[in-house]
Amino acid sequence: MNQQPDSSVRIERDSMGDRLIPSSAYYGIQTLRATENFPISGIKPLHTYVDACILIKKATAIVNGELSCIPQDVSKAIVQAADEVLAGKFRDQFVVDVYQAGAGTSHHMNVNEVLANRALEILGDEKGNYKLVSPNDHVNYGQSTNDVIPTAIRIGGLLALSKTLHPALEGAIQALEEKAVQFQDTVRSGRTHMQDAVPVRLGENFRAWAHILSEHQNRIYTNSGDLMVLGLGGSAAGTGMNTHPQYRGRVVTVLSELIDCPLEPAPHLMAAMQSMAPFVNVSGALRNLATDLAKISHDLRLMDSGPKTGFKEIQLPPVQPGSSIMPGKYNPVMAEMTSMVCFQVMGYDSAIALASLAGQLELNVMMPLIAYNLIHSIEILGNTIAALTERCLTGITANQERCLAFAEGSLALVTALNPHIGYLNAAAVAKESLETGKSLRQIVLEKGLMNEAELAEVLNLEQMSAIVPLKYQDGESD
Repeated sequence: MNQQPDSSVRIERDSMGDRLIPSSAYYGIQTLRATENFPISGIKPLHTYVDACILIKKATAIVNGELSCIPQDVSKAIVQAADEVLAGKFRDQFVVDVYQAGAGTSHHMNVNEVLANRALEILGDEKGNYKLVSPNDHVNYGQSTNDVIPTAIRIGGLLALSKTLHPALEGAIQALEEKAVQFQDTVRSGRTHMQDAVPVRLGENFRAWAHILSEHQNRIYTNSGDLMVLGLGGSAAGTGMNTHPQYRGRVVTVLSELIDCPLEPAPHLMAAMQSMAPFVNVSGALRNLATDLAKISHDLRLMDSGPKTGFKEIQLPPVQPGSSIMPGKYNPVMAEMTSMVCFQVMGYDSAIALASLAGQLELNVMMPLIAYNLIHSIEILGNTIAALTERCLTGITANQERCLAFAEGSLALVTALNPHIGYLNAAAVAKESLETGKSLRQIVLEKGLMNEAELAEVLNLEQMSAIVPLKYQDGESD
């Protein structure tokens, strides 16, 4: 009796031999080998990174079809397969661990195989029958891992920035500006070295944070400009081997249209493939943002500390119970989460820097690490800022009475007396106030250093906490 063939698997062949592949799988033999070789983290490629690779494959299929480098029906089938993936289908077919073979060949072939097998189905053929549509000869025509992956990192970074980080930053900046207006008349004690300092406006604290984030956004815009310069078309070593003469320019034009971004071909393909500087540059800007964002989150936690034994100058919105044992406790969890993400981004930046210097000659083989760390940094920063804005910043309230009490009780108010009684006299007044508990006003009057009217004008909290307009700083007048 003849044994029936097992319909649950298919046989695929590569240069190393034959392997059985699940019939339902759209990935192929090289992807299978990669999953066996790299059972490292269980972390699969980011959706944004997959989208970037698929967009490149769509653009190359369009151009190679137009240039008659691959058959028109194959070109159209690859494009349709790419559109289906971009619409959310077959996401479970991208299965190679982010820690994998150098340069990203394993993930690249995973993409090529999924598109080839889906294109075969579209053309009425069976998955794995690569004569009609080949992952290498058709989906990957005129391409190499060595120019596709650095291009995918660029495209993925641009997508993540435009969809996640920049909208989140804009939302946070707007929320902080609104709080600045709301709290503009609330005076609080400034603090330097964690000691009492001159009074400031709570609104100006929030306005300063908005300005800080705005400056970081501008730096990120500037640093991400290099991501728009693509080395696609360099093929294996930057020479453009096996590409049509018109391919390089046309594929960048098509990609520009697909992502609505002004991309351009790199002036030197070999340089674009070897240097990871654009990614280090963007990562550095993200790290820079993370340092200030962490500082802001720490400030929020400190100003909300209490409720009885801390500053409690502001109230962060309570979003969940804060303790498994202490009833009624609420913690600044959104700010805490923000700091953790910022620390992670800083760690990713260090890894990117190390990976960038680890290339040799015509290729950097650490690109999979750079791809994951850079795009993930952008996305978790964007998601964090959006969550912090929605769940924390927009709901902050000010404890005006507590702010005012701290401002009025600060010894640093003596700073305003310097021009009138001199630094040494002011220091003596501050020392006596601290030792005796008497107010600054009482001591100055007792010593006859100033009269009531003069003190009332000099120790005016509203006036002391107002920021001098820039025109006065520049020596201009009304």
